[in-house]
Amino acid sequence: MNEPGPAKENQLAKDATDQVSVDLQQELRTAHIEEVLEKLDQELVGLKPVKTRVRETAALLLVDRMRKKLELASETPTLHMSFTGNPGTGKTTVAMRMAEVLHRLEYVREGHLVAVTRDDLVGQYIGHTAPKTKEVIKRAMGGVLFIDEAYYLYRPENERDYGQESIEILLQVMENNRDDIVVILAGYKDKMDRFFHSNPGMRSRIAHHVDFPDYTLEELLAIAKLMLAQQNYRFSPEAEASFIDYLKRRTQLPHFANARSVRNALDRARLRQANRLFASNHPITKLDLMTIEAEDILASRVFKEGKLDSDDVRADEADPAQVSN
Repeated sequence: MNEPGPAKENQLAKDATDQVSVDLQQELRTAHIEEVLEKLDQELVGLKPVKTRVRETAALLLVDRMRKKLELASETPTLHMSFTGNPGTGKTTVAMRMAEVLHRLEYVREGHLVAVTRDDLVGQYIGHTAPKTKEVIKRAMGGVLFIDEAYYLYRPENERDYGQESIEILLQVMENNRDDIVVILAGYKDKMDRFFHSNPGMRSRIAHHVDFPDYTLEELLAIAKLMLAQQNYRFSPEAEASFIDYLKRRTQLPHFANARSVRNALDRARLRQANRLFASNHPITKLDLMTIEAEDILASRVFKEGKLDSDDVRADEADPAQVSN
């Protein structure tokens, strides 16, 4: 009887290795990715296409991790991203959860998020920009660097602007350190499109483009109820109807910022409720303290004059809370 030769033994060993199986669902549970995805569902109403992209990215990284365990060589996936959409559509919150997914799947070391704007990266004088940009990158290494309104880095109309210097440093890091940092550029879609058109080097390094749609009226109401519940408030039935009317009017006025504007409207309603209760002459119950009434909504200038409340523009353009970026 002939003994199998070395070639036959190698083929048998290869066949045996090819039959090794991995349990992707078990790996998913071990990395606790579902916890992050569930947290994202709880934090953000709607945004189904965006949440789908987060899941797809998790799947890509999970499969890549399994391939490495089975010694299947491949390049590290490029995960630099562009998030486009209007203010208050959840971009920063999704970036935070994406950082957590990347960390749990061992794509980045720490999984923290560093959120910056042009002012954090670009100096006003010669020699200031490089140190500022490098310091931000140093803080973001091992995690995610989120650059909001990234198109303001590029100002071709100003010959003495130093934003291009920051862009060149970022491009080098995005290429050479892509296994230790993920860069997410965010802003309005039309402005981001012009930015990428003017900076083909940046465009070539962005592998994933995610568009954040505006919320529907029903989603904005659901967001309002979620925000109130988180702080132990509720709408009376009449107040809910009034708030729906408020949203219909407010979305037609300038500076509407989706969930951020909802948050600001609720802050003003709480202020009016507090003043109403303070001025009342009867005992106040726990339910009174929890309930926003129609009059707390209808007192807005949106109803009285068809204009924004006096602090609306300033508030809607302020730094967003996690629940509403």
